[in-house]
Amino acid sequence: MSKQQASLLVQGYEVVIGFETHAQLSTNSKIFSRAPVAFGAEPNTQACAVDLALPGTLPVMNRGAVERAIQFGLAVGSHVAERSIFARKNYFYPDLPKGYQISQFEIPVVQGGEVSFFLGDEKKTVRLVRAHLEEDAGKSLHEDFHGLSGIDLNRAGTPLLEIVTEPDIRSSAEAVAYAKELHKIVTWIGICDGNMQEGSFRCDANVSVRKPGAALGTRREIKNLNSFKFMQQAIDFEVLWQIDRIEDGYEIEQATVLFDPDTGETRAMRTKEDAADYRYFPDPDLPPLMIERDWVERVRADMPELPRVQAERFVADYGLPEYDATTLTQSPAMGAYFEAAAKLSGQAKLVSNWIMGELSRRLNAGEIEIAASPVSGAQLAALVARIADGTISNNAGKQVMDALWAGEVIEGEPQAQVDALIESKGLKQMNDSGALEAIIDEVLAANEKNIAEYRAGKDKAFNALVGQVMKASKGKANPGQVNELLKARLG
Repeated sequence: MSKQQASLLVQGYEVVIGFETHAQLSTNSKIFSRAPVAFGAEPNTQACAVDLALPGTLPVMNRGAVERAIQFGLAVGSHVAERSIFARKNYFYPDLPKGYQISQFEIPVVQGGEVSFFLGDEKKTVRLVRAHLEEDAGKSLHEDFHGLSGIDLNRAGTPLLEIVTEPDIRSSAEAVAYAKELHKIVTWIGICDGNMQEGSFRCDANVSVRKPGAALGTRREIKNLNSFKFMQQAIDFEVLWQIDRIEDGYEIEQATVLFDPDTGETRAMRTKEDAADYRYFPDPDLPPLMIERDWVERVRADMPELPRVQAERFVADYGLPEYDATTLTQSPAMGAYFEAAAKLSGQAKLVSNWIMGELSRRLNAGEIEIAASPVSGAQLAALVARIADGTISNNAGKQVMDALWAGEVIEGEPQAQVDALIESKGLKQMNDSGALEAIIDEVLAANEKNIAEYRAGKDKAFNALVGQVMKASKGKANPGQVNELLKARLG
């Protein structure tokens, strides 16, 4: 067993997770009718005769939903089937007016593919089994009905793309990283708005545990995880619950469970059904879905640059590490911000460091998207350029960033704004060798003990001398020059 595998064990058990994600497609109307799909409407105001399953109504395929499925398949390297079929998935809930859901089973529209992402600095890849088109069900309402329940069919027929993975995920952290990457992909290409609170991006996690090398354990499906935070909490609880049950001598029963964020626990909702329980059969009202290669190629030609392609380009064109490139392609806005600043400054790696570090810290603290950053890409480029040419230190750069963030700028070009802030705040580095040598001589004269320790092989003594020089220069000395001059003085 490798060190990495060992680190993924929980109390001697291997965690095995597969994901099913329902992405609501960004069409204006439903998958088999012309009814609208806007969120938040009054109950039952967006359900037409088809959605209500009135006698004599027939479904008609939404071309836009198919096109979005093609886009997803291209984005994750899947095979887009030339012929796929729709099936009836039979089950009985009050919010399913037909008594069945129209979905895809044996031949889905999107087959295979993969999603890659970083967990820390380690690259992971999760294989996809399929992505298929289907309609959503309605919603049962249990509040404000004087002890009764109501049915809202506004969501009935909303177009979904269900994305199913192989059981490749081995920890809750990996699960969250995968879900975030998938969320990035569907929002980047514009097929889903990704709003988890409104139910546009819903994740189900199939969780099981086993001893290393043993057969797959019995899984329990955690339904409708609508935040990344709750996703990790739910999986962690479920893993420990299953291990405790097994250690106490019980068998795990396949089930569907819900996560209660108030208690931090999962609880069984019903025994999990298998495909046979749904009695799938081809829907006689819908012909096979035929997708010609020309259609696929037209969709491909209209696709935006994909995040993985943009990341590869950042590595090739700007010499960035793969980790940096992947981090900088979290959204189209972040990729554009980086590229604008890198081109203007000619300092791609330094720009990358500042975006991933100082800028991201401020954006996260203020819950601000990078598109709304108070500091523009051009301003960051100007700031980075002055760090690169030695005008200011990295620490002084943070003070300039403070001023830019607060809007303390004059009118004019970004470089003039940054230069004016540097001048007004007295942040220019001391680069005069003669002046620095004079300060170094004074520091050495007052620190004979540190000199002796350094010459005895103690590196910390050298750092102490550098610190004394920086203090004497009031932080304005160029650290690189100080190091060089000190080493020369000390022989």
